[in-house]
Amino acid sequence: MIRTVVITGAARGIGRALAGLAARQGFSVVGLVRRRPEGMVQSGIDLLEGIDVTDAAALARAADMLGGRPVDLLVNNAGIIGPARQSTLDMDFDGFRETLEVNALAPLRVVQAFLPNLRAARERSGIARIVTVTSAMGRMSYAKSDQIAYRASKAAVNKIMQGLATDLAPEGIAVRLVHPGWVRTDMGGPDADIPVEESAGGVLAQCREFGMAQSGSFVDHRGDTVPW
Repeated sequence: MIRTVVITGAARGIGRALAGLAARQGFSVVGLVRRRPEGMVQSGIDLLEGIDVTDAAALARAADMLGGRPVDLLVNNAGIIGPARQSTLDMDFDGFRETLEVNALAPLRVVQAFLPNLRAARERSGIARIVTVTSAMGRMSYAKSDQIAYRASKAAVNKIMQGLATDLAPEGIAVRLVHPGWVRTDMGGPDADIPVEESAGGVLAQCREFGMAQSGSFVDHRGDTVPW
């Protein structure tokens, strides 16, 4: 049973929609944000401000604010598209480095920061869950090269989470990767084909509908398996 959900990047886009939907479904939601978004006031959502997911000290502070409170579901949602120049032939390397830091390294930092809370949930309920919102653009079987920094960062986080699923399996903590689709957000742009609420609803369903047997899986927001 999921009671408490922690969501990174809850200030906008999929994260904001996901937080609102989870709260409306009765979950206690903790949203990690750098700044409180204008107009985001909803019962059931506790926003922890000033939390940059690339900052280990900020994440430790957020975990301390929860104390020993069990976290049943941790959703790594925060991410960036990367620099304007991200071709293999013309790369903004500082931007590439930032993209890797946010999209690949930060999700692991977040997991490690909240691992005691996840373990407390597993001890209480028998299972805890970690979901990372990723992208099918990171598939190794997909050879397109546009936005290569973003693609590489998602390929990296996919492998990291696959390894995490292996390492946490003996503890009863399940890990899943979810592709939200091409979503109409600031990142996805106005031409994307999926409304944000539809994507968030699908992502939340995939957060709820898996256990240890599905740990390490990579699915889209509809539950269809995404090939690695």
